[in-house]
Amino acid sequence: MTANAVPDTQLGLTPEEVQILRQGQAALDGGSSSSRAASRASSQGLLLLDSSSLAALGRYFDQLMANIEYNIHCLSEQANMFTQVQYDRAGNIIAGADQEIARYTSIIRQLDELEVDFDRIAHIKEIVKQYRSRVESLERELDDSGSSRRHRHSSSHHHSSSSSRHGHSSSHRHHSSSHRSSRR
Repeated sequence: MTANAVPDTQLGLTPEEVQILRQGQAALDGGSSSSRAASRASSQGLLLLDSSSLAALGRYFDQLMANIEYNIHCLSEQANMFTQVQYDRAGNIIAGADQEIARYTSIIRQLDELEVDFDRIAHIKEIVKQYRSRVESLERELDDSGSSRRHRHSSSHHHSSSSSRHGHSSSHRHHSSSHRSSRR
């Protein structure tokens, strides 16, 4: 496992939610290089902890939730129209009652399924948002520590000789790479 990914089975998601997360990552395959990397990570069962791929995944789930909300709205309108029509025809409904009740039951079932899907996706989106926030915070900390280290390095060795500076730079790179490998 790479240092910047987490197994998607360790995110606190149900198996259905993991499947939705993987589908979302796979849907990003045609986008940027980070989206393609996220898609590859998904095929390995990983969530890539990269702010741009997490942002793209968040946008994907926003769009998916908007589509579900639209479908809920449309089905709710249909249910309301059905209820009004049935109320108006109360005296003449006996002949087709079973068929109409089955249709109404189907609409209600679809609404229930969409609401369950919406809740699952909202849960996944919240986890993605939390990871994105953590990654962005870590990236800022790394940027801040890197720039302060460069500032200290250049000011403390400003007057040293070229060979001394070159030797320190080499050991600094060695320390930096060993620090990175120890974090994995």
